[in-house]
Amino acid sequence: MFARRSLQSLKLLKNYSTGTSTVNAVVDELGIATVTLQNAPVNSLNLKLVTELSDTLNSLEKNKSRGLILKSFSDKVFSAGIDLFELYKPKEDRMKQYWTALQDCWINLYGFSAPTVACINGHAPAGGCLLSLCCEYRVMLKDRTIGLNETKLGIVAPPWFIASMENVIGRRQSELALTSGKMFTTEEALRVGLIDEIAEDSEDAINKSRAFFKLFEKVAPSARSATKHLIRKKTIQDLVQNREADLNLFCKTVMQERVQQGLELYIKSLKKGQTSG
Repeated sequence: MFARRSLQSLKLLKNYSTGTSTVNAVVDELGIATVTLQNAPVNSLNLKLVTELSDTLNSLEKNKSRGLILKSFSDKVFSAGIDLFELYKPKEDRMKQYWTALQDCWINLYGFSAPTVACINGHAPAGGCLLSLCCEYRVMLKDRTIGLNETKLGIVAPPWFIASMENVIGRRQSELALTSGKMFTTEEALRVGLIDEIAEDSEDAINKSRAFFKLFEKVAPSARSATKHLIRKKTIQDLVQNREADLNLFCKTVMQERVQQGLELYIKSLKKGQTSG
């Protein structure tokens, strides 16, 4: 049912994107959706991208997609994570809108009914790692990095970030990684189980991503989906039941002077690097 072939050879049945979209989604004749993050230059998770990704996931879910591959338009960066400009000197209403949208996006991707694969064709720090952890399978290019490095910015990863990592690599490895803000190399990520396969190049990554769906050729989709739901139900419910508290804690944390100072210094360092480059 799920033939292994290159993306270029597939007949695209539906394109969910618009000309100004930060997310491009196409569905092939097998019902597999390839969702590409295209918020240049580094796929920062700003309000627009997070909202459009969440809406795309809802559309694919409604149209009963048979599978989903999440990738980047760039082979350099999968996603640089949360757009720091959403957090730096924010307006309260905008900040609440942003965090609520990110919660929705995580719930929709983590709870997506069909099989999901993160084709990690670039570096994936922080929020980029989070999106990858939401997927059931992860294929990563060589010489890239991945991890939840929030502590290095003076930020504490929320419980649902932590749970996403714990559910993949376990409590002990997650504790070491999260407290140190560790960024794993591709090879290190494979050793601890943070990713499942290493790809030689983008085409190899797509082919290996598509091969994952072959595991379910003889499995009833309804049984597979119900089983995934049971496994992931508690993690999702923990956030759903504590959304307001999570939102309030996030807002309180971000507005702390030390956090704002840390963000300012980091943003200045990025701008300095761009100027010198």
